Order: sequence, then structure tokens, then C-alpha cells
Amino acid sequence: MRRTNPERRITPPDIKYNNVYVQTFVHHIMKNGKKSVALRLVYDALDIVQQKSGKYPIEVMEAALKNVGPLMEVRPRRVGGATYQVPMEVASDRRVALAIRWIIASSRSRSGHTFSEKFAGEILDAASGQGTAVRKREETHKMAEANRAFSHYRV
Repeated sequence: MRRTNPERRITPPDIKYNNVYVQTFVHHIMKNGKKSVALRLVYDALDIVQQKSGKYPIEVMEAALKNVGPLMEVRPRRVGGATYQVPMEVASDRRVALAIRWIIASSRSRSGHTFSEKFAGEILDAASGQGTAVRKREETHKMAEANRAFSHYRV
């Protein structure tokens, strides 16, 4: 086991929008080190978001992250040979990380033409409180609510 926790790496903001979340989306979408491809996909998706919503795309994206990020989740905890699913609050950095991961996963599973269009559609859906990523958050909250009886096992 580690003696100390590693230092948090600070993600620099992206060039166009000067936003850390956009850069994090780029890093999560990137495959095989092709950052320029991922950057183009994200920027194209944000342009589509701006055209469809008529709002500044960063506001829409942050609303989507806020709607998708879970407040509670269950974590396994072993107590006397039995494993309980204990509901716990989600830290703010993990909340954003889960939201980003769920939005990208649900964008990839969507049917559509290009990834940019699917990603833009998922961001718009999440900002309005619908879509697969929001459903995933609701399932997580239901699971935490169902296991509320084990909340006294919190670490």
C-alpha cells in the first residue's frame, strides 16, 4: 500500500474556450495519442451545440455536467465476511470525472452519423435533463437509496 497519496495533476485549460472541462473531454475522447483528432471532434461538437441551442456552448456543457454528476454512489465494504454496498457521497472531482465518463460512453453508444453529432446530442440531452447519461445517474441514486440501511458502515 502507498505511504502517501500522489500529487494531483493540474489540467491546463484548452486554447479556444480557456476551459478545463473541455480539455478533460479532449483527453478522455483521445485514442492512441491522437490529440488533434480528439480536439477537432470536441470543437465540432461544441459548434453544433451552439447552433442547435443558440447559447454559449460552455454554459450548456457545464449544465450537462451538473445534471449528470452523481451526488451519492454505493461502494463495497467488507464487514465480517459479508460485503455490503454502502452509500457514500461523491467528491466534487470524482463527480465531474464520472459525468464526463458517462457522457462520452453514452455518446459512443448512440446511433448517429459522426461522433461530433452524437456527442453534441448527448450534451444537449444531458443539459435538458434527459438522455442515457442522466438515466445512469438516476440508477446510481436509486442504488444508493435502496442501500440506505447500510449507511452506518461508512468509513
